[in-house]
Amino acid sequence: MIEMHLGGLGFDPKNMSPIVLLRDAEDRNFLPIWIGMFEAAAIAMELQDFKSPRPMTHDLLTKMVTVLGGKVKRIIINEIVDNTFYALVEVVQAQAPDTVISIDARPSDAIAIAVRTKVPIIVSEAVMQKAKMVNSEKDEEETQKFKDFIDTINPDDFSKYLDQR
Repeated sequence: MIEMHLGGLGFDPKNMSPIVLLRDAEDRNFLPIWIGMFEAAAIAMELQDFKSPRPMTHDLLTKMVTVLGGKVKRIIINEIVDNTFYALVEVVQAQAPDTVISIDARPSDAIAIAVRTKVPIIVSEAVMQKAKMVNSEKDEEETQKFKDFIDTINPDDFSKYLDQR
């Protein structure tokens, strides 16, 4: 398992699909995950500290976990099948801290929850091996392209989608 950090949000220049970029702590491995527009907006809202007058879905989910006596422990991107990523949200209960409940989720929803709860984003090594990731030790030119992309993306790019909510 590899802990990754949110490198940012952006758009695929080929088709303008939103992408969330994960990176490891050493900036050696980058993992792009194509996500939906509304999920990208939900992540961007939290990154911009934008508060909706009414709870959004991811806010509601995190509040429900807390009110029911749980705490999100971490999210795990645990599988990739036919270029589709799968994730788990791990929750622990206050009265049973040794018991971990794993809840199936789309990676985009799991990441939206992770940024709200400030929990680790973990990617299985099997996913890292199968996914179209970039390893800086193997491909310096491609890594530089990703670093440039990460440095230029901005959550404000999603503002027109925030206005629709």
